[in-house]
Amino acid sequence: MNVKRLLGLDTDADRYAYGVDPVSGFVSAQKIPDRWVATTCGYCSVGCGMFVGVKDGAAVSVRGNPDHPVNRGVLCPKGLSEHQTLNTDNRARYPLFKRNGGFTRVGWDEAIVTMASAFCDVQARYGRDAVGVISTGQLVTEEFYTLGKLVQLGLGTRNYDGNTTLCMSTAVAGYKRSFGSDGPPGAYEDLERADVILLIGANIADNHPILCRRLQANPGTTLIVVDPRVTKTAMMADLHLPIRPRADLALLNGLIHIVIEHDLIDRDYVERHTTGFDALCESVRQYTPDRVAEITGLSLEVIYRVASLYANARAAFIGWTMGVNHSTKGTETVNAINNLALITGNIGRSGAAPFSITGQCNAMGTREAGFASSLPGYRKFECAEDRDALAAIWKVPAERLPAARGLAYPDIIEAALERKIRALWIIATNPIVSFPNLGVLRQALEGLEFLVVQDGFHPTPTSELADLVLPAAIWGEKEGTYTNSERRVSKVNRAVDPPGEARADFDIFLDLADALAVRDELFPGWSAPRDAFEEWKQVSAGRLCDYSGMTYEAIEANGGIQWPYPAGAAEPAATRRLYSDGNFQTDDGRARLIPVAWEPFPEQPSDDFPLVLNTGRTVEHWHTRTKTGKVPILERLSPNAWVDMNPRDARRLSLKPQDRVDVVSRRGRIKDVELRVTETMAPGQIFVPFHYAEANANGVTQSAFDPISREPNYKQSAVRVERSMR
Repeated sequence: MNVKRLLGLDTDADRYAYGVDPVSGFVSAQKIPDRWVATTCGYCSVGCGMFVGVKDGAAVSVRGNPDHPVNRGVLCPKGLSEHQTLNTDNRARYPLFKRNGGFTRVGWDEAIVTMASAFCDVQARYGRDAVGVISTGQLVTEEFYTLGKLVQLGLGTRNYDGNTTLCMSTAVAGYKRSFGSDGPPGAYEDLERADVILLIGANIADNHPILCRRLQANPGTTLIVVDPRVTKTAMMADLHLPIRPRADLALLNGLIHIVIEHDLIDRDYVERHTTGFDALCESVRQYTPDRVAEITGLSLEVIYRVASLYANARAAFIGWTMGVNHSTKGTETVNAINNLALITGNIGRSGAAPFSITGQCNAMGTREAGFASSLPGYRKFECAEDRDALAAIWKVPAERLPAARGLAYPDIIEAALERKIRALWIIATNPIVSFPNLGVLRQALEGLEFLVVQDGFHPTPTSELADLVLPAAIWGEKEGTYTNSERRVSKVNRAVDPPGEARADFDIFLDLADALAVRDELFPGWSAPRDAFEEWKQVSAGRLCDYSGMTYEAIEANGGIQWPYPAGAAEPAATRRLYSDGNFQTDDGRARLIPVAWEPFPEQPSDDFPLVLNTGRTVEHWHTRTKTGKVPILERLSPNAWVDMNPRDARRLSLKPQDRVDVVSRRGRIKDVELRVTETMAPGQIFVPFHYAEANANGVTQSAFDPISREPNYKQSAVRVERSMR
């Protein structure tokens, strides 16, 4: 009890005092910084420019950068509170080694030597590929580039992937199959210039809220939203298509069928810039409007209307996120999106693009430079010419470069379960919450001989299982670049020091290279991220993702620069789009029209499990809440998980709003969550956010993966809902 407070002598005047900031005006005196540091937001892929206010060596505030071309000064709730992630009580501060079931603090030298020795011992006994590495989309590009070289050429294991496979590998695979290369072809500006915008499985109001301002800046557009839920984005739409779960591929094939049957295609574009049109025509013949209406649950009138709106638009834009990607047919759905754009000529023009809206802040950086799903610079593992070119730059024998990709993330977990992988290094990701079918994952991790978790936060559900925890710097504590969804490379700057003995991932990678005796060979003379950036520029030169004309200084001066930006290019102010000349990254320069077929989702409802589970995000939180769970304002806004259910299903189960329920599948149970009864859900479907470790949605999701991209089918699990037993 505060006696001075009771007597009225302590009024917290210092805490609540106001002051005048020369930039922001009247604000809390505690939030007036000594200096502002320009940087880029470290949450989603939108890539908002911002300033971090620093006072007495600590981050005390943030504000949007009004001159940044992406967000024009505006930030979402997570961005507005991002500085609060830097000094939470769950930050990892010291290297920790597990002895006798408990963690003991160790020095960095001991930690790195222990890690190197454990990995080398496992490889000596079981082979190079017995060590696996799972990375993230959260590092700066310079760190991804460094890590890729270290893993593939230093450790010499091919079994390296990132958590981006859980969200973006489907878009990557779809782009590669259709266009010959990864890389979103459009730009955010297209949202302001399109006269028809089709969003499929993309709730940008919650997941990429700053992009909604682009929609609001284009009041003349017709917005069509395809989503089983009545999301916040669907509420903004001129036309909402409440499609049945996983019927998007049938809808797209049906739209293509109508466009072809009514001769609404751009024949000149198809003839000059694509191949496979005849096969595509034949493949969509069976997707008649009547059949598509039956599959999707949509009316014939709506299907015809959408086909007409899209095909007759001056410039039509298709955007998608996880509603498309999280599917066993995701890659083929992306191909169908690309097919529709190509046959109508809606690519490479202002307002016209098939546009994958990426997930994490630098998922694009790892796709470009990370050396996981492809060689750096969108080169192909299987192409000897590509391997020779990289080997010449790196001055290593070409035979050291892998000629095939190693295991993808889900297959690394499967290999650990089968004890083919004996040691694992997990970097800046929390798979115990984020990976599907939790029981299988936990069994795989617990069977490892050695697990290293490198993260900015500890304890997390994953780091608690580690043998060694390496504390890493996070956003705001290190330097480099991020690439956003529109291929804009923006600068990330260090505003404050990391807590305790935490270190930048870049420095940790170089220290491990030292311990493996490969630093001088792979990273000669390197001491800072700028060294990696300069080499990456050389590696990217002449490639689609060309950085060679960029400098840190030019990136900062222009609020980011879109690639490709080759050396000697004109001023970087203009928006860049891919494929404006109709030339694609295929052998013959033509895009591929790829026939694809709809199939029902793999786990259909049954008498025991009659409901279809959908999972997703809420605007207040980020992924597994490792960062946002300790931010007070975000936690107050959304402290607990819940289940959305249609009133008809609630009545059938004799449930009412705010009842405590369990969600049960064949694999597990989400226990004791609040029921929300809402017409935003269709009958037979429920929704659960995936952020909450204590109500882990992945306790019930399935081990089903896209056979091409290896991305999980997080959605459409068959479940039942029952009253919780307390």
